[in-house]
Amino acid sequence: MVYRHLIVFASGLFVAGLTAACKTEPKAHELTPGLTVYEGATEAPVVPTEAKPPVETPPGMVYVPGGAVQIGSEEGMDWEKPVLWVRVKPFLIDEHPVTVAEFRRFVEATDYKTEAERFGDGGVLDEATKQWTLIKGANWQFPQGPDQPKAPDNHPVTQVSWNDAKNYASWAGKRLPYEFEWEHAARNGTNSRTKYPFGNELQAGGKHLANTWNGRFPDHDAVADGYHYTSPVGQFGKSPLGLTDMSGNVWEWCEDWRQDYAEVQYGRSPEHPTEKVQRGGSFLCEPGWCHGYRVSGRSFSSPETALMHVGFRCVKDLGK
Repeated sequence: MVYRHLIVFASGLFVAGLTAACKTEPKAHELTPGLTVYEGATEAPVVPTEAKPPVETPPGMVYVPGGAVQIGSEEGMDWEKPVLWVRVKPFLIDEHPVTVAEFRRFVEATDYKTEAERFGDGGVLDEATKQWTLIKGANWQFPQGPDQPKAPDNHPVTQVSWNDAKNYASWAGKRLPYEFEWEHAARNGTNSRTKYPFGNELQAGGKHLANTWNGRFPDHDAVADGYHYTSPVGQFGKSPLGLTDMSGNVWEWCEDWRQDYAEVQYGRSPEHPTEKVQRGGSFLCEPGWCHGYRVSGRSFSSPETALMHVGFRCVKDLGK
């Protein structure tokens, strides 16, 4: 095992909120411009109504209205607790993860070399041994290695590190989403409380709504949704907000360093951060070991990590 290419999960701490009888307005902490967390709040904070700005949404992006959102899940993993109330300012988000074709345009324009290319290898799950391993020559063009098929242009780009994603976002005039922005978008900008952006079930009328693991991990006997690895972006439809691939397909890098929510709600910064947050789950996720494609699911990896099931999408502040 190599730490650089492992998914490492955090554990969270539960902190009790204010009692229902308490009428005092909870203390607010600005995490970053556009994100405010409310300390110990048990009810939705009163926030100004965020009207949709009279601007044209750029092609390929979706407007996310601002508002109060309840982040996390008391039914989730330890690192999804305690549930937090957060105010999110409006922003724009990519409709789908950055594709191989889009990343290629960046590479060709800048002569950029990804970290996997510089290291000479990438993280790949060996389904024979059920172990993660470093495969020489695995990169964004050949996610499973040079002797495996090339990544299709309309699939999410993978084998890109957080640092690679940051460089792409800067080139594109965008940035990576903060994880609370990402979850707010997954909750359709309305604080919807379903497991997934599209509801509580992964199928509707016999049709799969997300690219996740088929079977009981690590066994993969049948490809019921039609894809063993990544799928074309948008293949499984859009969320009510108009986004695709927010559940499954690939984990997506976020701006944040890993931190327990119990610390976040008091406005504390991580003391010795080593890992960046990922959201959305992937085609490798299966509820028996990873239900990360729920809207509150989280994962963490070091910023130089490159894996066959991790990609990203970008966001943009309004007026920029």
